[in-house]
Amino acid sequence: MKKKKLGFALGAGGSRGVAHIGFLQAMEEANIRPDYITGCSMGSIVGSAYASGMTIEQMKTAVHKLRLLDLIAPTGKRGGLFETKKVRKLLTRYIGDIEFSDLKIPFRCIAVDMISQQVVEFSEGKLLDAVIASSSIPSIFCPMEKDGMRLIDGGILERVPYPQVKNMGADIVVAVDVLGNLSTKEKCPSTLGVLLETIDIMDNYRTKIRREANEDLYDFWLEPDLGTMNQYLLKEVKKAYEKGYEIGKEYAPKIKKALKA
Repeated sequence: MKKKKLGFALGAGGSRGVAHIGFLQAMEEANIRPDYITGCSMGSIVGSAYASGMTIEQMKTAVHKLRLLDLIAPTGKRGGLFETKKVRKLLTRYIGDIEFSDLKIPFRCIAVDMISQQVVEFSEGKLLDAVIASSSIPSIFCPMEKDGMRLIDGGILERVPYPQVKNMGADIVVAVDVLGNLSTKEKCPSTLGVLLETIDIMDNYRTKIRREANEDLYDFWLEPDLGTMNQYLLKEVKKAYEKGYEIGKEYAPKIKKALKA
Protein backbone atom coordinates (compact mmCIF):
# COMPACT_ATOMS: atom_id res chain seq x y z
CA MET A 1 0.00 0.00 0.00
CA LYS A 2 1.09 3.55 -0.72
CA LYS A 3 2.26 5.32 2.44
CA LYS A 4 -0.03 8.19 3.37
CA LYS A 5 1.53 11.63 3.48
CA LEU A 6 1.04 13.73 6.60
CA GLY A 7 0.74 17.51 6.66
CA PHE A 8 0.73 19.93 9.59
CA ALA A 9 -0.93 23.34 9.17
CA LEU A 10 0.26 25.61 12.00
CA GLY A 11 -1.95 28.63 12.50
CA ALA A 12 -1.41 32.24 13.52
CA GLY A 13 -1.57 33.28 17.15
CA GLY A 14 1.28 35.40 18.48
CA SER A 15 2.63 34.06 21.79
CA ARG A 16 -0.19 31.51 21.83
CA GLY A 17 1.66 29.92 18.91
CA VAL A 18 4.20 28.51 21.38
CA ALA A 19 1.58 25.75 21.68
CA HIS A 20 2.82 24.57 18.27
CA ILE A 21 6.15 23.68 19.87
CA GLY A 22 4.42 21.54 22.50
CA PHE A 23 2.32 19.89 19.79
CA LEU A 24 5.45 19.03 17.78
CA GLN A 25 7.09 17.62 20.91
CA ALA A 26 4.14 15.27 21.42
CA MET A 27 4.29 14.22 17.78
CA GLU A 28 8.00 13.41 18.02
CA GLU A 29 7.46 11.33 21.16
CA ALA A 30 4.82 9.35 19.25
CA ASN A 31 7.26 8.96 16.33
CA ILE A 32 4.96 10.95 14.05
CA ARG A 33 6.84 13.00 11.48
CA PRO A 34 5.21 15.36 8.96
CA ASP A 35 5.93 15.09 5.26
CA TYR A 36 4.81 18.69 4.73
CA ILE A 37 4.36 21.77 6.92
CA THR A 38 2.59 25.06 6.30
CA GLY A 39 2.50 28.03 8.62
CA CYS A 40 0.89 31.41 9.10
CA SER A 41 2.31 34.20 11.28
CA MET A 42 3.65 32.57 14.48
CA GLY A 43 2.88 29.22 12.88
CA SER A 44 5.22 30.18 10.04
CA ILE A 45 7.99 30.98 12.53
CA VAL A 46 7.66 27.68 14.40
CA GLY A 47 7.06 25.70 11.21
CA SER A 48 10.05 27.13 9.37
CA ALA A 49 12.32 26.60 12.39
CA TYR A 50 11.24 22.97 12.66
CA ALA A 51 11.55 22.41 8.91
CA SER A 52 15.08 23.86 9.01
CA GLY A 53 16.17 21.23 11.53
CA MET A 54 15.94 23.26 14.74
CA THR A 55 15.18 20.90 17.64
CA ILE A 56 12.26 21.21 20.05
CA GLU A 57 14.68 21.86 22.93
CA GLN A 58 16.36 24.64 20.97
CA MET A 59 12.99 26.23 20.27
CA LYS A 60 11.90 25.97 23.92
CA THR A 61 15.14 27.56 25.10
CA ALA A 62 14.81 30.40 22.59
CA VAL A 63 11.20 31.11 23.59
CA HIS A 64 11.90 31.10 27.33
CA LYS A 65 14.73 33.61 26.84
CA LEU A 66 12.61 35.88 24.67
CA ARG A 67 11.61 39.40 25.73
CA LEU A 68 9.38 41.87 23.90
CA LEU A 69 12.35 44.23 23.57
CA ASP A 70 14.03 41.55 21.47
CA LEU A 71 11.26 41.95 18.87
CA ILE A 72 10.25 45.61 18.69
CA ALA A 73 12.16 48.44 17.02
CA PRO A 74 10.19 51.72 17.02
CA THR A 75 10.03 53.48 13.68
CA GLY A 76 8.94 56.77 12.21
CA LYS A 77 8.03 55.11 8.92
CA ARG A 78 4.47 54.95 7.64
CA GLY A 79 2.48 51.74 8.06
CA GLY A 80 3.34 50.49 11.54
CA LEU A 81 4.63 51.24 15.01
CA PHE A 82 7.67 48.98 14.67
CA GLU A 83 10.16 47.80 12.06
CA THR A 84 10.92 44.11 11.62
CA LYS A 85 14.73 44.38 11.72
CA LYS A 86 14.95 42.95 15.26
CA VAL A 87 12.69 40.05 14.31
CA ARG A 88 14.89 39.32 11.28
CA LYS A 89 18.07 39.47 13.37
CA LEU A 90 16.61 37.05 15.91
CA LEU A 91 15.39 34.58 13.29
CA THR A 92 18.70 34.74 11.43
CA ARG A 93 20.49 33.74 14.63
CA TYR A 94 18.41 30.58 14.98
CA ILE A 95 17.47 29.62 11.43
CA GLY A 96 20.10 31.33 9.30
CA ASP A 97 19.85 33.24 6.05
CA ILE A 98 18.64 30.27 4.05
CA GLU A 99 16.39 29.46 1.10
CA PHE A 100 13.28 27.29 1.03
CA SER A 101 15.31 24.73 -0.92
CA ASP A 102 17.64 24.30 2.08
CA LEU A 103 14.88 23.04 4.37
CA LYS A 104 14.79 19.43 5.57
CA ILE A 105 10.97 19.24 5.38
CA PRO A 106 8.96 20.82 2.53
CA PHE A 107 7.46 24.03 3.92
CA ARG A 108 5.26 26.87 2.72
CA CYS A 109 3.88 29.94 4.44
CA ILE A 110 1.35 32.59 3.60
CA ALA A 111 0.95 36.36 3.81
CA VAL A 112 -1.66 38.78 2.47
CA ASP A 113 -0.97 41.32 -0.27
CA MET A 114 -2.79 44.55 0.57
CA ILE A 115 -2.70 45.68 -3.08
CA SER A 116 -4.29 42.61 -4.68
CA GLN A 117 -6.19 41.76 -1.46
CA GLN A 118 -5.23 38.12 -1.92
CA VAL A 119 -3.45 35.39 0.01
CA VAL A 120 0.14 34.98 -1.21
CA GLU A 121 1.81 31.58 -0.79
CA PHE A 122 5.61 31.37 -0.50
CA SER A 123 7.51 28.23 -1.42
CA GLU A 124 10.83 29.43 -2.82
CA GLY A 125 13.46 32.11 -2.42
CA LYS A 126 14.63 33.67 0.85
CA LEU A 127 12.91 31.92 3.74
CA LEU A 128 13.06 34.80 6.22
CA ASP A 129 11.53 37.29 3.77
CA ALA A 130 8.48 35.04 3.56
CA VAL A 131 8.28 34.29 7.29
CA ILE A 132 8.57 37.96 8.28
CA ALA A 133 5.93 38.96 5.73
CA SER A 134 3.67 36.21 7.08
CA SER A 135 3.97 37.53 10.64
CA SER A 136 3.81 41.32 10.10
CA ILE A 137 0.78 42.16 12.24
CA PRO A 138 -1.07 45.14 10.70
CA SER A 139 -0.44 48.47 12.46
CA ILE A 140 2.06 46.78 14.82
CA PHE A 141 4.76 46.03 12.24
CA CYS A 142 5.34 47.87 8.98
CA PRO A 143 4.22 45.91 5.90
CA MET A 144 6.92 44.35 3.75
CA GLU A 145 7.24 45.86 0.28
CA LYS A 146 8.33 43.11 -2.12
CA ASP A 147 7.93 42.50 -5.86
CA GLY A 148 5.18 45.10 -6.18
CA MET A 149 3.28 43.73 -3.18
CA ARG A 150 2.56 45.22 0.24
CA LEU A 151 2.61 42.17 2.50
CA ILE A 152 1.03 41.75 5.92
CA ASP A 153 0.17 38.93 8.33
CA GLY A 154 -1.42 35.96 6.54
CA GLY A 155 -3.89 35.52 9.38
CA ILE A 156 -5.95 38.40 8.00
CA LEU A 157 -7.43 36.05 5.39
CA GLU A 158 -6.27 32.49 6.23
CA ARG A 159 -5.12 32.03 9.81
CA VAL A 160 -4.72 28.23 9.51
CA PRO A 161 -3.20 27.30 6.12
CA TYR A 162 -4.75 23.85 5.75
CA PRO A 163 -5.74 24.26 2.05
CA GLN A 164 -2.10 24.95 1.24
CA VAL A 165 -0.75 21.83 2.97
CA LYS A 166 -3.47 19.75 1.29
CA ASN A 167 -2.33 21.12 -2.06
CA MET A 168 1.25 20.15 -1.26
CA GLY A 169 0.13 16.52 -1.36
CA ALA A 170 -0.88 15.68 2.21
CA ASP A 171 -3.33 12.79 2.52
CA ILE A 172 -3.88 13.43 6.23
CA VAL A 173 -4.07 17.07 7.32
CA VAL A 174 -3.75 18.17 10.94
CA ALA A 175 -4.75 21.80 11.43
CA VAL A 176 -3.63 23.44 14.69
CA ASP A 177 -5.59 26.57 15.55
CA VAL A 178 -4.11 28.21 18.66
CA LEU A 179 -6.53 31.14 18.59
CA GLY A 180 -9.80 29.21 18.63
CA ASN A 181 -12.85 31.41 19.15
CA LEU A 182 -11.20 34.43 20.76
CA SER A 183 -13.44 36.49 23.01
CA THR A 184 -13.31 40.24 23.60
CA LYS A 185 -12.29 41.65 26.97
CA GLU A 186 -14.86 42.90 29.48
CA LYS A 187 -13.09 46.24 29.89
CA CYS A 188 -12.82 48.45 26.81
CA PRO A 189 -9.20 48.28 25.59
CA SER A 190 -6.96 51.05 24.30
CA THR A 191 -7.38 52.53 20.83
CA LEU A 192 -4.87 50.06 19.41
CA GLY A 193 -6.51 47.28 21.42
CA VAL A 194 -9.88 48.05 19.83
CA LEU A 195 -8.28 47.76 16.38
CA LEU A 196 -6.67 44.42 17.23
CA GLU A 197 -9.85 43.02 18.78
CA THR A 198 -11.82 44.13 15.71
CA ILE A 199 -9.39 42.17 13.54
CA ASP A 200 -9.91 39.17 15.86
CA ILE A 201 -13.70 39.39 15.46
CA MET A 202 -13.45 39.41 11.66
CA ASP A 203 -10.85 36.64 11.82
CA ASN A 204 -13.07 34.44 14.01
CA TYR A 205 -16.01 34.86 11.64
CA ARG A 206 -14.02 34.14 8.47
CA THR A 207 -12.21 31.16 9.99
CA LYS A 208 -15.48 29.60 11.19
CA ILE A 209 -17.18 30.04 7.80
CA ARG A 210 -14.20 28.65 5.87
CA ARG A 211 -13.75 25.76 8.26
CA GLU A 212 -17.39 24.68 7.87
CA ALA A 213 -17.22 25.04 4.09
CA ASN A 214 -13.96 23.11 3.69
CA GLU A 215 -14.32 20.14 6.03
CA ASP A 216 -13.06 17.85 3.28
CA LEU A 217 -9.65 19.58 3.30
CA TYR A 218 -8.59 18.61 6.82
CA ASP A 219 -8.83 15.47 8.96
CA PHE A 220 -8.12 16.89 12.42
CA TRP A 221 -8.76 20.39 13.77
CA LEU A 222 -6.93 20.93 17.06
CA GLU A 223 -7.58 23.87 19.40
CA PRO A 224 -5.33 23.87 22.48
CA ASP A 225 -7.19 25.13 25.56
CA LEU A 226 -5.43 28.48 26.10
CA GLY A 227 -8.33 30.29 27.75
CA THR A 228 -7.96 34.07 27.66
CA MET A 229 -4.19 34.09 27.11
CA ASN A 230 -3.14 37.36 25.47
CA GLN A 231 -1.37 36.61 22.20
CA TYR A 232 0.52 39.93 22.34
CA LEU A 233 2.25 39.24 25.68
CA LEU A 234 4.90 36.68 26.64
CA LYS A 235 3.81 36.02 30.23
CA GLU A 236 2.18 32.63 29.62
CA VAL A 237 4.38 30.93 27.04
CA LYS A 238 5.02 27.99 29.38
CA LYS A 239 1.27 27.41 29.61
CA ALA A 240 0.97 27.60 25.81
CA TYR A 241 3.68 24.95 25.39
CA GLU A 242 2.02 22.66 27.93
CA LYS A 243 -1.43 22.97 26.36
CA GLY A 244 -0.03 22.28 22.90
CA TYR A 245 1.74 19.22 24.28
CA GLU A 246 -1.44 18.00 25.97
CA ILE A 247 -3.55 18.15 22.84
CA GLY A 248 -0.76 16.58 20.82
CA LYS A 249 -0.62 13.61 23.23
CA GLU A 250 -4.41 13.31 23.07
CA TYR A 251 -4.54 13.19 19.28
CA ALA A 252 -1.35 11.23 18.55
CA PRO A 253 -3.09 7.79 18.62
CA LYS A 254 -5.87 9.09 16.37
CA ILE A 255 -3.40 10.53 13.87
CA LYS A 256 -1.45 7.26 13.82
CA LYS A 257 -4.65 5.33 13.21
CA ALA A 258 -5.61 7.63 10.31
CA LEU A 259 -2.20 7.15 8.72
CA LYS A 260 -2.60 3.36 8.84
CA ALA A 261 -6.23 3.27 7.66
